[in-house]
Amino acid sequence: MVGSLEHLWELRRPAVMGILNVTPDSFSDGGRYLAAEDAVAHGLQLLAEGADVLDVGGESTRPGAQPVSEATERQRVLPVIAELLRREPHALVSIDTRRASVAAAALAAGAVLVNDVSAAADPHMLEVVASRGAGIVLMHMRGEPATMQQDTRYRDVVAEVHEYLGERARAAEAAGVSRHRIFLDPGIGFGKDVAGNLRLLHALPELVALGYPVVVGASRKSFIGALTGASVEARLPGSLAALSRLAALPRTVVRVHDVGATVQFLTVAAAIEGAV
Repeated sequence: MVGSLEHLWELRRPAVMGILNVTPDSFSDGGRYLAAEDAVAHGLQLLAEGADVLDVGGESTRPGAQPVSEATERQRVLPVIAELLRREPHALVSIDTRRASVAAAALAAGAVLVNDVSAAADPHMLEVVASRGAGIVLMHMRGEPATMQQDTRYRDVVAEVHEYLGERARAAEAAGVSRHRIFLDPGIGFGKDVAGNLRLLHALPELVALGYPVVVGASRKSFIGALTGASVEARLPGSLAALSRLAALPRTVVRVHDVGATVQFLTVAAAIEGAV
């Protein structure tokens, strides 16, 4: 199953990662899928809508979020991962966690990718990922979710974020993680203001040029509301617009709430880019 990550690059559009939050306090869908049976049902629906990966998370990382205990996080995510893979054995599952111990348990349950907003701050994370032959998403975040929006100033947000991600990617390679399974995420909304988010989205070709797969999570983020005045539930058009530069870029993944609409948007956009 781990090798199936490479199948993402056989698609004719960016891969779509469906968000499955098993939390009471995520900014968009907190509490909606806290019960395991509801989370599994939603995950199966996302797969039916065309999700290429399911990203299961048990700890909210929205601005101001407080951490939960390891036991709570494990209790939320592990039954969901196990049941999803029992129902859909060929599904690609990602575990959204900052804890190496949770990542190890999720990988043992069948997950193939670790989505780590701390870029492997846990000193054991890279060892766990490498030992399992899994993939890892390394994201840029300033500080912790509880404090990350307190300082969004940068000298050059693009240069600083890309430099940091390059350093973390090299650390992952040094730890034994395969280069083609190291994904870089600029961390839209994680310690950035509206202008910083826009600059990072505009500079996605430069991030791709570093030579690693890239993940972008802009779905329903607050910068869309700041630009348009739209409520969280009404930000689909802005979420799709934020992906407009991705259709022509290789080895990219978008992390989204609205899977069906995103698959359709990217399928058509990529077809236009590839037209001769």
